[in-house]
Amino acid sequence: MSKVVVMLGPPGSGKGTQAKRLAVRFGIPHISTGDMLREAVARGTDLGKQAKSIMEAGKLVPDEMVDGIVKERVARPDTPNGYILDGYPRTIKQAEFLEALLNGQKMIVLDIEVEDDEVVRRLSGRRTCQALGHIFHVDFNRSARGDVCDKDGSPLIQRADDKEEVIRKRLAVYHRDTAPMVDYFRTKPGFHRVAGDRSPDKVFGDLQRIIEEE
Repeated sequence: MSKVVVMLGPPGSGKGTQAKRLAVRFGIPHISTGDMLREAVARGTDLGKQAKSIMEAGKLVPDEMVDGIVKERVARPDTPNGYILDGYPRTIKQAEFLEALLNGQKMIVLDIEVEDDEVVRRLSGRRTCQALGHIFHVDFNRSARGDVCDKDGSPLIQRADDKEEVIRKRLAVYHRDTAPMVDYFRTKPGFHRVAGDRSPDKVFGDLQRIIEEE
C-alpha cells in the first residue's frame, strides 16, 4: 500500500531533515515545495522571479502557484509507492486541494511541535555555503573553517529568510495562516502530533513508528 505522508510544523521544526530521513527509510520520494521554489529562484524562471520577493519578505507563496507545482510533481513516475510532502499544504485551501487530488487515498499527517523562541534560535544561527548549499549552524554544527564551508571552500552566508526579523514574520504568518490548517487535520484519521524539542534521533524514531503502525 502506498504511503502519502504530510509533514507539518513551524519553520525550523526539523520537518525537512526528518522528511529526508523518512524518504530513505521507506524508499519513497521527498517532495519539498521550499526546495522546488528555491530552485526556481536560483534558475531565474518566471515562477522564481514571482516567488523571490514573496519568500524574502517572509510571506507565503499564493495557493494556486504552490498547488500547481505539487500537482505536477506527484504525477511523475517515481510516486506509485507514495511520497513525503514537506512544506505543503500550508493553508486550509491547500489542504482541501490535496484531499481532492488524492481522491480518497489515505494520508498520514505528522505535526512536529516546537516553541517559537526555539525556532528563532535554530534558524537565525543557520549558515549556508554559497556553492552547494551545505548547511551549518553557529551553535550546533560549526564549520571547521569558520565562515568558510569546510566541504567545498565557499563562503558561508545567512540566507535572507534566516534573519530574525524575517523568522518572526514567518512565524506570525504560520500562526495566522497555517495553524488553522493543522486544526483542520487534527479532526481527521491519520493525524499525529510529535514533540520536536528532543534529539533528532528520538523524533525520527517516533515518526518512523507512526508510519509503520499506520
